[in-house]
Amino acid sequence: MEKNIVHKIYPVTGMSCASCAMSVQSMAASVPGVQQANVNYATHALDIYFNQQKTDQEQIRKAIQNVGYDLILDEDNAFGQQEEQQEKELAKLKKQTLGAVLLTVPVVLLDMVFMHWKPANLLMLVLTSVVLFVFGKRFFVNAWKQAQHLNANMDTLVAISTGVAYLFSLFNTVYPAFWLSRGIVPHVYFEAAAVVISFILVGKLLEERAKSGTSASVKKLMGLQVRTVRVIRNGIETETDIAEVREGEMIRIKPGERVPVDGEIAEGNTFINEAMMTGEPMAVARKTGDTVFAGTVNQKGSFVLKATKVGNNTLLSRMIKAVQNAQGSKAKVQKLADKIASVFVPAVMAIALISAVAWWVFGGEQAFSQGLLSFVTVLIVACPCALGLATPTAIMVGVGKGAEKGILIRDAETLERAYKVNAVLLDKTGTITEGKPKLTALNWNVSLTENEQKILSGILLAAELQSEHPLADAIVDFLRIKEASAQTVTDFKSVTGSGVSIVYQNQKYYVGKPDWVKEICALSPNETNHIPQTDASNTIIYFAKTGSLLAVLTVADEIRKEAAATVARLKQAGITVWMLTGDAAATANSIAAKTGIENVVSGISPSGKAELVKKLQQEGKVVAMAGDGINDAEALATADVSIAMGLGSDIAMDVARITLLSSNITLLPEVLKLSAQTIQTIRQNLFWAFIYNIIAIPVAAGILYPIWCIQLNPMFAGAAMALSSVSVVTNSLRLKWRN
Repeated sequence: MEKNIVHKIYPVTGMSCASCAMSVQSMAASVPGVQQANVNYATHALDIYFNQQKTDQEQIRKAIQNVGYDLILDEDNAFGQQEEQQEKELAKLKKQTLGAVLLTVPVVLLDMVFMHWKPANLLMLVLTSVVLFVFGKRFFVNAWKQAQHLNANMDTLVAISTGVAYLFSLFNTVYPAFWLSRGIVPHVYFEAAAVVISFILVGKLLEERAKSGTSASVKKLMGLQVRTVRVIRNGIETETDIAEVREGEMIRIKPGERVPVDGEIAEGNTFINEAMMTGEPMAVARKTGDTVFAGTVNQKGSFVLKATKVGNNTLLSRMIKAVQNAQGSKAKVQKLADKIASVFVPAVMAIALISAVAWWVFGGEQAFSQGLLSFVTVLIVACPCALGLATPTAIMVGVGKGAEKGILIRDAETLERAYKVNAVLLDKTGTITEGKPKLTALNWNVSLTENEQKILSGILLAAELQSEHPLADAIVDFLRIKEASAQTVTDFKSVTGSGVSIVYQNQKYYVGKPDWVKEICALSPNETNHIPQTDASNTIIYFAKTGSLLAVLTVADEIRKEAAATVARLKQAGITVWMLTGDAAATANSIAAKTGIENVVSGISPSGKAELVKKLQQEGKVVAMAGDGINDAEALATADVSIAMGLGSDIAMDVARITLLSSNITLLPEVLKLSAQTIQTIRQNLFWAFIYNIIAIPVAAGILYPIWCIQLNPMFAGAAMALSSVSVVTNSLRLKWRN
């Protein structure tokens, strides 16, 4: 990159389809000084690199405004403003859809039931006019914008077909004598125009609802940022805005508070929950001189922090930026219907014009009327209703079927892509394991009587009730289930990172790490001979008094029962499975061995997970990432398919496009299977959407007239369009009952 190149991500407003995104991208790329531009239609964001000496953001914005769109340049709250605009647009679209549907119903009834009622045509004219030019105005406006740049998309198809059907029906309503004098019944097609607008608006509404809240993940990450802090200045604690904190200043952090900036502990000891970084559920001991990071949670101790990194330099700020970059760097969404429409629309218009001219030249006495009828019929039979329904209906059924199984799918793009996945990355904690430490075993010294064990359980409970260590809660929960009663103890002391001690009836007892307890209690090797063997994935705690080991406690984050079977099923499908964890190698390898995972990366950071995703993508892999924590957010945003556990963090679920509500990973293979079935249904739907056009358009143009004097009537053209829609919807519904 050149020295003066800057990288920015700007929210884009005004886009309604993938072709719009391509227009914005091409205009941005054409601005002098722009090195690279990519528009992500899913997030409505422009990811751009430009030379700040040759151009600036205002020039880029003006270029994009020239084609009818806009950029939000307010860097402090750009995505917040975009979310507000999306909410307003969604509310507006809801009203338009509801209004169109309510007026379309009587139009259909008038056409099908009261077609012989004299005022029917005039009433349909009024209702359809409102549907098209009030509730469906967006299609005509967008089609005009595309035409100005010689482009065509779904809006173009909708505008031309409904517009021609409307104008033809308007002419037949106002001047029916034109056709009657030529022996032709003047049919109207108001219902076709209204139904198309209503159907497409419903599809747009579903799409916008799926895309709404795309900035929620970034918003939640920003929610981890502290707004005010207690800064110690001249020996006095003063509450001040986080923006006013400078490097080197001292900040007081109390129990339960989030760490506001990156820094070093200058005074005090504590336990910090660093799950947002490591994904591990257990808090870690931090003492004077240790580094802590913004966004992590101070659990129990109070300490003074010396700020070393503030503002945009903190780890949390960099995570926010990384998620934004990952979301904005995804491949642009290019809907299949829009791709087809770019060729289909000009082709249909050309066929319609050619058929009209051919009739005018070779048609004989009724050349003009037959030519005009042919022109209108071709456009009506090419109505894009089925094309517009082909993908949405299959997606709707696929998403609904997934929801029934506890699979929440956030957008169509992910469902369309999941069947291609050939590499699955699983976060260890909360995905392969339960994500919550539990006391799985309490093994007493074999020499202790049942009554002695009961008394010692009360002593142990009393000690752990006073302990600040996060594992103490697991021990307390276990002992309470066993109905232990806390004994009265004295002289509680905590040794940070080692354990605790208490006094009961003048006897000192210790609970903590094996090495510390062995040393302080002077335990002989024989004292541990009865200890059951445990694997490296468990945490061992000793309970002892001087010269005697009383009990061994085993704490573990248990592996999900379904993990091994799920891994086996994925591997049988030819998918490579990886396990990622911030935990130690011994623990990671032990869990991987139990679940059949061969590719293990331990001690990995949040950014390291994202880098691994990118590395596999560069190798040609289609990568699915499954995780449950804030630390997984960047990797989830980078992956081709992102899957969150429903019992995990809100941020992971917001970033991920698929959520397994029950956190049952057996649903992972089901996601891939459902994707394959949905894609197959979409392809079938597109066949049904076009087979009618392939057959009917030539007939409508008059290709059979010279041989058998057969020309498709506009009424039958409308029926063919309706039949294609019915075929598409019916085929989509079949997906519900597939295994």
